[in-house]
Amino acid sequence: MDWKYEKEDKLLTLTLTGEIDHHTAEKIRRKVDYEIQRYMPKKTIFDFAYVNFMDSAGIGLLIGRYKMVTMLRRNTRNIKCKT
Repeated sequence: MDWKYEKEDKLLTLTLTGEIDHHTAEKIRRKVDYEIQRYMPKKTIFDFAYVNFMDSAGIGLLIGRYKMVTMLRRNTRNIKCKT
């Protein structure tokens, strides 16, 4: 599992690659939370184009980040996923 982020003005793009499972979800969660709180973006894009497997922990990760961004009164939009 690898990830990178790009910030541009008030847009934060998080690109995830590899597998998201219960072994990696907590590590990703901590890093993503830090970046969201650090930049306070107006929009957050989660790019799953390069994720080849995600279990329920990965789905929980996404739902939790959505709730976090919503509580910070921000919008989470443009969730991309290639099939």
